[in-house]
This record gives sequence, C-alpha cells and structure tokens, in this order.
Amino acid sequence: MNKLTVCFTVVWICIMVKVAVAQDLIWDNIGRENFNLQVVQVHPQDSKIIFAGVPGNIIKTTDAGKSWRNILSIWSGARNINAIVFNQENANILYAATDNGLYRSKDLGGHWERIFRGKSYLENQCTSILVIDNTLFVGTKAGLFISRDAGRFWYKENGRIGSNLILNIDANLKFSRIIYLAASSGVFKSLDTGNTWELIFAPNLSRIDAGELLLDENKDEDRKSSDIRYVKVSKDIDLVYFSSAKGIYKSLDQGKTWEKLTEYGLLNRDIRMFHLSGDGRIFALTYSGVFIYQDEHWIEASFGITGNLNYLVLDHQDNIYIAGEKGIFKSRLKNLSTFKRQELLYDYLKHEPKIRDVQLAAVKFAEVSPDKISQWRKQAALKAVLPQLRMGAGRNTTDLWHWESGSSAIGQSGDDLLRRGRDSIDWDVTLSWDLGELIWNDDQTGIDVRSKLMVELRNDILDQVNKLYFERLRVKQELDNLAIEDRNKRFDKELKVEELTASLDSLTAGYYSEQLHILAINEQG
Repeated sequence: MNKLTVCFTVVWICIMVKVAVAQDLIWDNIGRENFNLQVVQVHPQDSKIIFAGVPGNIIKTTDAGKSWRNILSIWSGARNINAIVFNQENANILYAATDNGLYRSKDLGGHWERIFRGKSYLENQCTSILVIDNTLFVGTKAGLFISRDAGRFWYKENGRIGSNLILNIDANLKFSRIIYLAASSGVFKSLDTGNTWELIFAPNLSRIDAGELLLDENKDEDRKSSDIRYVKVSKDIDLVYFSSAKGIYKSLDQGKTWEKLTEYGLLNRDIRMFHLSGDGRIFALTYSGVFIYQDEHWIEASFGITGNLNYLVLDHQDNIYIAGEKGIFKSRLKNLSTFKRQELLYDYLKHEPKIRDVQLAAVKFAEVSPDKISQWRKQAALKAVLPQLRMGAGRNTTDLWHWESGSSAIGQSGDDLLRRGRDSIDWDVTLSWDLGELIWNDDQTGIDVRSKLMVELRNDILDQVNKLYFERLRVKQELDNLAIEDRNKRFDKELKVEELTASLDSLTAGYYSEQLHILAINEQG
C-alpha cells in the first residue's frame, strides 16, 4: 500500500502547509431603506459616488451610502434596471440598460435621455451595454444593436448572433479591442469592433442536468432556456472566462480552447455573474451566495448576507458590492480574515474516520488493490512449473479373426469355425513443460495492460475520496460559522454535508457512515 501512503501524505501536506486562507468578509449594508436592488455601480475614480437600480428607479449616493436620492424614474410597465455602465473615456457619462430601452446621462445622473428603444417588447428590454469610443453595443432580449455615432443611428446585428438573448458584453479596452459576447446560444468573439462575429463556445443545451435549471424558482424565465450566464476578459488579453449553469470555464488562448474550473466549494455551480480582482482572484455570484476562487478551490464569503443576490461589482479601492433583495452590501477585500488551521483542523479530524482507512475501504470495495496485480504475477509465474496434462482413450476396432478348432468329436457344433475377436481399448497420458515460460510468460503482457488500467482507476477513486473527504470537513466548518438566522444557507450546507457523506458511502460500501456512527457511540460512552 505504498502508493496509498504517498497519496495520503501529499494531501495531508497540502492541507497543513496552507496555514492561512480567506474565510469570510465583514459586510455592511449601505442600502439603508432601499430593498430589492437589481444592480449597483461605483464611480471609477470616486468610491463615494454609487449608483443603484431598483424596479422603476435609479438611485444615487455621493456619501458612500449614508443617504440616497432618486435620479431617474421609469413609468412604463417594464421597469427593471439591468445594468449601469460608465463611459471609460469620460466618467461623467453613464448608461442605464433597462426594460424600457437604453438611457444616457452626461452629467453623472443629473439629466437623462433615452437614446435607444426597440421595435418590439423584447428588443426594448436592454440587458447590457459596451462603449468603445463613439461605438455603442446594446444587448437586448432579442439580439444585439450597434450604433457607430454615439447613439444617433442604430442597426441590428443579423449575422450569427441573430435574435439571441444577449446576456452581457465585455472587452479589455486598455490592451485590446477584442469583444466577447455572452448570448443564449453561446459565447461570441469579434476582432473587428463588431463587424464580424465568431462563435467560440456553443453549449449542448440538451446535456443540462435534468431539472437543474428548474430548481430555483427565483431564476429569470429567459435564463432557464440557456446554459450561458456571463463572460469576462482578464487584464491578460489571452485570458477570458465565462460562467454557465455548470460553473466557470477558462480559456488561455482567446477562446480557442476551454477548461472548466473546479466546482469544489461551490454550493451552487450556477454562477450568475463574476468579476476578476487585480491579484487574480475570481469573485462569483450565485443567487444565494458569494464565492472566492483562489488556490484552485472555492470559498464562500457571503456569511451575514441574506436574501436573493442580483449583482456584484468591484471598485478601484478593493471594495466589493453586492446588490440584492435586502439591500446593498459592501465589504473591503483587505478585511479577508486569516487564521491558523492546525488546531481547528485537528478538532474536526478527531470526529472523522482517518482518511487512510477511508481510502483503503474504497480500494477494497472497488477491488483495485495493488495486491491483486501481485497475485496475478505470482500465478502467471507458477504456470510454467505446472505441466500441461493431456489424456487420450479410444477403442481399437481392427478386425481380428481366428479359427475355433473345438473338440474332435464327430458332429460337435462350433468346431472348425472362423470367429471375430474382442475389440481392444487404447489409452495414453502425456505431460509436457514449456521451460521457456520460466524466463518470459506471454500472460505478463496482458497483466501489464490490466495493471496500468487498474492504477488509473485506483488513482481516480482515491482522488474522489480525497476531495469528498476534505470538502466535507470544509463545509462542516462553514456550517458551524453560520449565524442562527441564516436558515436558507444552513439548509444548503446541511444538505451538502449529507450529499458528500452519501458520495463517500457509495465509494466505500457504507464504511464511512458506519465509522461515523462508531465514533459517535464512543464519544457518548
């Protein structure tokens, strides 16, 4: 079991070396009396100036949330505020994408004008906005609209994008003019400022887990029909991410190839939107939590936030803002707490079966023990010592005739007759040895192939066991840190613990739960 020991040692060292990890953020609700916030945006140079959207209104604060005032009211039936974006060349200009068209203000929200309105109900529902010089890109629920003259004249992109639901648009304007667009049918890229578009990722919508998009009643109906959620470009022009109902994907070559980030630590892999910090961390938003991706795993950072969450944004001073059902929550990233893990880890481990015992149980249940291969090799070597036994038997049917002379008496019957003799039975036994197999046995080749496959299978099983085991410890620790009033999150985490327990039981034939029960009895005794 040397390989098992090495595997366990590596996992243990990785955990013990990480003596400090991000745990949770301290959140302050700066929304005051405002609720059901749909979007939030911070001035790129002055973090005290914040804009937010509630159904039918855009509100503004100039004192970091101490007081708010209404600066735009929408009186139509479609009142959702979907995005607020600043002009990167002129921070006094901002745009608001609403369900009643696109609005623009040239004086930080003092005055507004509607510069785009679609011809249909869906075209009128603007979801996102990107500004490049005098070119405006507006995503709607019925396609993409482009203006090359700062909003005077608009035309619809009728190419590959067509009338897709546009979810968001992003570009790294400092280093590149490559535009990325997330639509219901996939992720698109344009190298020529929107003249042509290339589909760089097309999800197989039929492969979405059954019922996965229908579990959350709070999700938008339009999003349920699509796997895609959000796209974001890094400061590295070759690095781009997009989120989906199944997690976040990363590309290191401008979308030519994609790899999926790990899901470990996510309570809900349906990432609504996300942002990238300057130090490479990813801040992801689900409908019920905020998660930070670092060191190749996710950590929840939304303890203390209640209600459904709708929007996430970072500012230039390392502050993070969340717009949600209960208000606007703000926290400073530098407040990420750190702590020594050894004592806390030992406290949790003493209530769990040892990881090596769980590994051995999984290996035994899957019948992938290294001893199995060793036994096969010994038996193959003994094959050359044992002889090959062959036995044969048959009847000799050759006709044998002889004269029966009989007695000399006159008239005696049977005298001087030609008679047929009895058949003879032949048999043989043969023993043979192939002594060359003592040096090389052809069966060894087959064993080598099976050994390779078994090692791969065993490593996959051990990898699953390790991840599930330590993920369960992490979720238990997060569960213990939850406030009593966080009932929804408590339920999610308790459900996650049970899910991980069931997964470990399926790999160990129930050994994990059996050992938990034994440990609980011993503690009570």
